[in-house]
Amino acid sequence: MADKFPVTKAIRVLREKRGLYKEHLYTYEEKGGTRASSKSLGVPENQVIKTIILEDEGGKGHVVLMHGNKEVSTKTLARILGCKSLIPAAPERAQILSGYLVGGTSPFGLKNPLPLYLEKTILDLPLIYINGGKRGFLISMNPSEVLRILNPIIVETAAE
Repeated sequence: MADKFPVTKAIRVLREKRGLYKEHLYTYEEKGGTRASSKSLGVPENQVIKTIILEDEGGKGHVVLMHGNKEVSTKTLARILGCKSLIPAAPERAQILSGYLVGGTSPFGLKNPLPLYLEKTILDLPLIYINGGKRGFLISMNPSEVLRILNPIIVETAAE
């Protein structure tokens, strides 16, 4: 039965780090985003965490973990990072930086080491759902596991 879940780079990293998580499959919808996955799994959208790849003016990649129902204030984050601007990476560029297809990007097992930022309010949640490295595949875990395994920089950049 466990064979139905994919073994992605993310899952390999979680196994190596002895991560505590549960796997969830759902029907992936093109451009459905976190709204579709939260509806499919029957969980609040703010508990589904998106992995966003941004680029600064020099083309350096940055990863932000954000609530599914919120946006990243790139202006605020750029100010925190001391750069002029941040923009979402084009899908092809995001894939090159992360090693994952857009819609299946996980912060675990990134192809390239990139600075990782976690929205502070995610830590207030009892359980989060985050991409497991493949479209239609989320993992649930306590936010403390993300802290332990990834050691992200905590930021406050959520915008409505």
